Amino acid sequence: MKRLLTSTLCLISAVAVAGGNSADVIYSGGDIVTVNELQPSAEAVAVKNGQIIAVGARDAVMKLKGKTTQLVDLQGKTLIPGFMDAHGHVFNAGIQALSANLLAAPDGQVKDIASMQQTLRDWSAKPENKKLGVILGFGYDDSQLAEGRHPTRQELDAVSSELPILIIHQSGHLGVMNSKALTLLGVNSQTKDPAGGKFRREAGSQQPNGVLEETAFFGLLFPMFAKLSPKDNEIIFNAGVDMYSRFGYTTAQEGRASSDSVKTMYGLAQKQKLKLDVVAYPDIQGARDVIKAPYLSRSYRNGFRVGGAKLNLDGSPQGKTAWLTQPYLIAPEGQQQGYAGYASMKDAEAQKFIDMAFKNNWQLLAHVNGDAAIDQYIGAVKKAEQQFGKADRRPVAIHAQTARQDQVESFQQLGIMPSFFPMHTFYWGDWHKNSVLGAERAANISPTGWAMARDMIFTSHHDAPVAFPNSMRVYSATVNRTTRTGKVLGPQHRVSALVGLKTQTLWAAYQYFEEKSKGSIEVGKVADLVVLSANPLKVDPMTIADITVEQTIKEGKTVYQRAAERKTSMSCLDSERCFKLAAHTLANGGVFPHPHDD
Repeated sequence: MKRLLTSTLCLISAVAVAGGNSADVIYSGGDIVTVNELQPSAEAVAVKNGQIIAVGARDAVMKLKGKTTQLVDLQGKTLIPGFMDAHGHVFNAGIQALSANLLAAPDGQVKDIASMQQTLRDWSAKPENKKLGVILGFGYDDSQLAEGRHPTRQELDAVSSELPILIIHQSGHLGVMNSKALTLLGVNSQTKDPAGGKFRREAGSQQPNGVLEETAFFGLLFPMFAKLSPKDNEIIFNAGVDMYSRFGYTTAQEGRASSDSVKTMYGLAQKQKLKLDVVAYPDIQGARDVIKAPYLSRSYRNGFRVGGAKLNLDGSPQGKTAWLTQPYLIAPEGQQQGYAGYASMKDAEAQKFIDMAFKNNWQLLAHVNGDAAIDQYIGAVKKAEQQFGKADRRPVAIHAQTARQDQVESFQQLGIMPSFFPMHTFYWGDWHKNSVLGAERAANISPTGWAMARDMIFTSHHDAPVAFPNSMRVYSATVNRTTRTGKVLGPQHRVSALVGLKTQTLWAAYQYFEEKSKGSIEVGKVADLVVLSANPLKVDPMTIADITVEQTIKEGKTVYQRAAERKTSMSCLDSERCFKLAAHTLANGGVFPHPHDD
């Protein structure tokens, strides 16, 4: 009876929406997971003009078949709503696509400093990179190097002492330069540490060892974007969008945008509709000129909009720069035991920016990894709400990795939506337990269980290019919380496969104020869909990461097909153009590229 009623309602809705016209596409022949509690599954879905016009029994939906309707046989695969990027950096992911891959397994091959050096040599020897005049690497991780430390400038000098070298830590909060790059930028023993950052020094001297933290790193990177041409920015952005589409994302985020990157994305969208929807959150400190019309909007213009503002309040836990209330288990190089990280800014400055967002009713995304930074954010939100009143602003706590139970309770009371980062349990779970936080705190990173116990909704993200925008890896980590060594980190925070799916679909849509148009397969919603190789609700949860994205569909049109996949890369000409500019900028006191956050 229930099935019959659903089919009848489906047909009535279909006819009403379609106005008697036939569908453009009908999908059937596999599992369909709708993420709609009123109709959890279906046999077929019909799409017209980019919208879903019917969901239900195959016989009922097939009544919308016309002469030109395309019938898609899923061949036993699974159709789900398109993934929505709850937090990432689609623009910066394009930079990752250009650079030497310094990631550890399973995403790369670097395991020690020697293999990192060889990877850089191999990259610089490629014909398209050989004449660029700069060596750029992305994704090294000291926690995964056999030496258990950052490389030094001398170790990069061994790759090249003639060319400037910059390698970016996987967190995006630290980097290392060789002696040539440091000299070009005027960094020496007399250079003072900026507020909120640090130039690490060689033992027994003030000579920089090549490692740069937080604002010391960011301060050298920001000038680069001012020197990139619109064409260069377009190349980088398109590479990021292509990468996202391969992992099933139909809505992407640029979670700490510069003014120039916003103008690039907006300009591209004015020329032609973007492949994916992209929502940007400009840095509230340095890009307020684009947190206004025509950029700021709840509606897309050809696939782009600015959704609000981004504020960074601390650093990275795996890089040991996140701001904690209790010390790190093992202090990083150059720090004494008792070290607990540091704030990005003082309370008064944080309050100023949060007040600004609340006064203007901007949605605010605040990067808060450490519980001290979360305290700062909660306290400032309380004061801002008292001054500017309650409203549906949906502020977000990005990462919230070391949130305590009392802080999760405050999130609920204040309407702060946590966007957790369970991927850390896989990539850095062992490191958090053994070096960063210790067993108890590590088991409670990204405490989704505490949110579930309070009937809260939350999202889960990848923070690309911290990691590849791998939707299935995000999904698996949210559900399983297994480390690289196969240990379960915090079983009390595991969630069901359905909840894990919601964190990247329906709940992510709510975070974006788009729950009425996206996030589930329902009549009237946008036809943003993904075809998976298997049904994540039916397989062994431990195999979710092995599921592949077969097809990505944006508003009823295929934007990625696995069978037709080709390696996404810049052409030699485009790559050379970007990196010759990078080399020139290095030589003139600015470097590459814009930072992201982790």
